[in-house]
Amino acid sequence: MLMRTDPFRDFDRLAQQLFGSDGTASRPTVMPMDAWRDGDVFRIEFDLPGVDPGSIDVDVERNVITVKASRPARQGDVEVLAAERPHGVYSRQLVLGDNLDTGRISADYRSGVLALERPVAEEAKPRKVSVTSSNEPRKTLDA
Repeated sequence: MLMRTDPFRDFDRLAQQLFGSDGTASRPTVMPMDAWRDGDVFRIEFDLPGVDPGSIDVDVERNVITVKASRPARQGDVEVLAAERPHGVYSRQLVLGDNLDTGRISADYRSGVLALERPVAEEAKPRKVSVTSSNEPRKTLDA
């Protein structure tokens, strides 16, 4: 269902967590996610706490979903006492299998979690094949 295309992405996320770098368009910040299949629906949830819903952008092209969002840094002349939450650009791209319905996807942002639902395509769902029976012997056709 879910294919990962960048084997070094996890290493980049770990480095960002350890060194606390803020995200830029060329080096986005960590966006943790969970993905699972629930019956005939494929669900993905991204943790995006404190992100303005207007900054969230979800693009779907064929079987690739791209999610981008941003959380701006504090503005003004302030004395920062602790800065552990990442700010800047968040980005995540997922390559999904061909067995999902590309025409129907829904997105909902609530309580800091972006939830995407994408149904499994009808042709990918398990189905029964009816078996017919006749008592007549099979005939072979000669060319």
